[in-house]
Amino acid sequence: MQQHDVSRPILDASPRQQLAAAFRWMARLDMHEATANHCSLALDERRFLINPLGHHFSELRASDLLEVDRHGQAPAGIDPTAWAIHGAMHRQGEHIGCILHSHAPYATALACLEAPHLPPVEQNSMRFFERLYVDQGFDGMGLADEAERLGGLANRASVLLLGNHGVVTTGADVAEAFDRLYYFERACRTYLIARSSGLPLKPVSDTVARKTAAQWDDYMAEGAAQQHFAALLRILDRDSPDYRH
Repeated sequence: MQQHDVSRPILDASPRQQLAAAFRWMARLDMHEATANHCSLALDERRFLINPLGHHFSELRASDLLEVDRHGQAPAGIDPTAWAIHGAMHRQGEHIGCILHSHAPYATALACLEAPHLPPVEQNSMRFFERLYVDQGFDGMGLADEAERLGGLANRASVLLLGNHGVVTTGADVAEAFDRLYYFERACRTYLIARSSGLPLKPVSDTVARKTAAQWDDYMAEGAAQQHFAALLRILDRDSPDYRH
């Protein structure tokens, strides 16, 4: 049997295939919503890939993704909010490669709270300590002015919790953005389950949370996101290889 060298992950997939894989996994992990929500990947300083109108995340293939010009006109076949929000974020975001926008259930539930903050109650939540931006300026569907306002948040943090809306994660590539979305959703789930127990929570001190967040940074710098995503590609190649087409 062929062995995988997980210490040196190779993402044996094109940018299109990687983004298609992210859609498939977001569907598998219940981070999708009907045919709504959108994810995009910059190809260069002008062009980015995004999902077309009316496709469920579980059926998206690499060839379905549309290539659009962030400085051009709104193209046909794309949801107006997708074009508005992602176009604005790609125009205003510095060095942002991938943008994943989801109404993932636990992150969105946290976004509905009066104080939508994620305290450092366990190791995953500590990853985002002082690395999360909470936006509480919701002003309607992501069109026109609201989309440009959201675009202005692109450089605030790699995880944006959108109050009364959902979550956006960004990264240099699909693996980074997906890994952040995955761990943030798990952290929100753990926190809300613990909170629902009605028992007192026990967050760690800021000093310990800050130390753990720095340790997370070191861990991620060693390629943890790429190792994670390489494993997800292998699973899809076994179970649903049509995502590559």
